[in-house]
Amino acid sequence: MKIALACHPTHGGSGVVAAELGMRLAARGHQVHFVSYERPFRLDPLASGVHFHEVEVTSYPLFRYPPYALALANELLQVVKREAVEIIHAHYAIPHSLAAVLARDMQPHGSVKVVTTLHGTDITLVGADPSYADITRWAIEQSDRVTVVSDWLGQATRNELAPDQELQTIPNAVDAAAFSPELADPTLRARFAAVDELLVVHVSNFRPVKRVADVIAAFAKGAAGIPARLLMIGQGPDLALAQEEAKKLAVEDRISWLGLIDDTAALLASSDLFLLPSESESFGLAALEAMASGLPVIATQSGGIPSVVSSGESGLLAPVGDVDQLAQHVRTLLSDAALRSKFSDTARQLAVEKFGWDRVIEAYENSYEELLSDGG
Repeated sequence: MKIALACHPTHGGSGVVAAELGMRLAARGHQVHFVSYERPFRLDPLASGVHFHEVEVTSYPLFRYPPYALALANELLQVVKREAVEIIHAHYAIPHSLAAVLARDMQPHGSVKVVTTLHGTDITLVGADPSYADITRWAIEQSDRVTVVSDWLGQATRNELAPDQELQTIPNAVDAAAFSPELADPTLRARFAAVDELLVVHVSNFRPVKRVADVIAAFAKGAAGIPARLLMIGQGPDLALAQEEAKKLAVEDRISWLGLIDDTAALLASSDLFLLPSESESFGLAALEAMASGLPVIATQSGGIPSVVSSGESGLLAPVGDVDQLAQHVRTLLSDAALRSKFSDTARQLAVEKFGWDRVIEAYENSYEELLSDGG
């Protein structure tokens, strides 16, 4: 098949999943065309069968806000016509599904189909905003097929926007070779923690929904009196808030702020515990990558996280905003090496058995083939 993928190229989960999916589809013999304003950071430009098409947005004084969605739709149309694309797979509703639908409808006699994959905040934040709700709903309803990354997100989509929309759940996946305990690097670990210290890690885009101040507070209270350090990986609007919280709680000397890192696998494998106290997670890809790396996960009972993290087996969950409970979980796992080791083994096992890429790739391929064979 010939497939065009429209996605965000940034470090968020939707861009990661799209890049990984596209490369694996290409490895199975499909021709995959990525269309975005820059190359997705996880995308290997040398991978066979993978092509990247940059969207150019004209800077014109009349446009206070350059119309990226229209430029994307136009580039998608050109790729569809030039490369005989059969499927446009849009990851994240706005602007990608909107642009995909426009590209499809601008092709008078074409048979290209639009698959939209919803990832979470495109529904719970963007889609819930009155400025975008109606157009998000329209783009979803006009798609030939809509998939969601968790059952929870499917229900949220029906509740928020499209009560009668047919949705297919295809979960996110993890590369169990790329994220593995075997990638642990003692030399790398020694840069951040002494031999007798444990290492807690958080990875996110530091947006308000990630509640990064809760990461600091839970670590400060839970690791009090325990030799442990915290790695904060990522950047975003709440970075200053988190750093201020660290100063207030007098733990800034126990934290390393690492900024954006494209490849976190070795750092995860070299750590001991993953902390993700998000307000909402439609799936929790960061938690899944940590589990594949052999890390127990302490997270919140939000969205799709309970379908990824099995509380009491691969990690421990707490209500959103309950810093005391999060801190107690941190203390429990940092203080009990045997329990931490048991959770680590189970986390790795669940990640490999439940969320491998093979089943996910087959699910998407089957979905594409059904659309092309029955006309949608």
